[in-house]
Amino acid sequence: MSHTTEYAETAPPSDGGAAPAASGRPRGTPPPPTSWRSRLYRWDTKASPYAFIAPFFLFFGAFGLFPLIYTGWSSLHNVQLANLDSQTWVGLDNYANLIRSDFFWTALENTFAIGVISTVPQLLMAIGIAHLLNYKLRGSTFWRVTMLAPYATSVAAATLVFTLLYSWDGGAINWLLHFAGIDPVNWRESIWGSKFAVSSIVIWRWTGYNALIYLAAMQAVPADLYESAAIDGASRWEQFRHVTVPMLRPTILFTVVVSTIGATQLFGEPLLFGGNSGSKGGADHQFQTLGLYMYDQGWVIGNLGKASAIAWAMFLILLVIAAINMLVARRLRKD
Repeated sequence: MSHTTEYAETAPPSDGGAAPAASGRPRGTPPPPTSWRSRLYRWDTKASPYAFIAPFFLFFGAFGLFPLIYTGWSSLHNVQLANLDSQTWVGLDNYANLIRSDFFWTALENTFAIGVISTVPQLLMAIGIAHLLNYKLRGSTFWRVTMLAPYATSVAAATLVFTLLYSWDGGAINWLLHFAGIDPVNWRESIWGSKFAVSSIVIWRWTGYNALIYLAAMQAVPADLYESAAIDGASRWEQFRHVTVPMLRPTILFTVVVSTIGATQLFGEPLLFGGNSGSKGGADHQFQTLGLYMYDQGWVIGNLGKASAIAWAMFLILLVIAAINMLVARRLRKD
């Protein structure tokens, strides 16, 4: 009888319900309250990534997005540097005046010409230098640092040296031309001579920088491709044409776009090269770029509304360049 009673007390219920688990909380009971450390850990896991990237967006909003929006707003007003508190709504008049201005089209033409003269030789020399540095050379680290030295030099120092080299009276460039039997050139006043002089400064400063970018991309090319090409009898020049250049297409596209953007924003070199007439780009505006034209309108003449319109015109040009870059990159991916 005692055994029957004990069995009845330990038997599962007869109403068909499930017995509670041997371990763990029974069904229907609320979960135990979580500790503050658990809640803090979950909050930290979810919020930490946003906290880490928040400084970038704060600085971008303060020094990037807000100036861009405010410049666009100023381009629709008549804003004078002497009286910033007085702004008159003019709509698109600043852009209309910009289109009708011969100085704007001259600056755009100069920017394009200097960009082509400086970008094409610069990138060609950079890829050639990178190809030489890609082979094992004695003192390779020294040569790589040497390539980067012009980039580390300040714009003012580099432009000052080149201004002395291109000086009309006593400059080293004219001395070499005279030694070769060629008449000296007034580089600052010449239309194409001034563009070439400004472009040479850009070439000298940025060739080594682009060469190191190409060198890094070349070192990522698998060595098996060069070995297979060498087994097939390809010379170094053929390996460069058929192996190196196709593998560097994305990098070449990147450097072309970055160099084009830099040429569109070119400012320091022509400003310092022009001396007293630097903001004008010479007496006849022969090397005035869009950056100089914007500076001249905003800080010399004092018409900040028109200067803001020039800044937005440059921004639209950069958007067109970015769109072309996207189309070319998509085409290269398909190929």
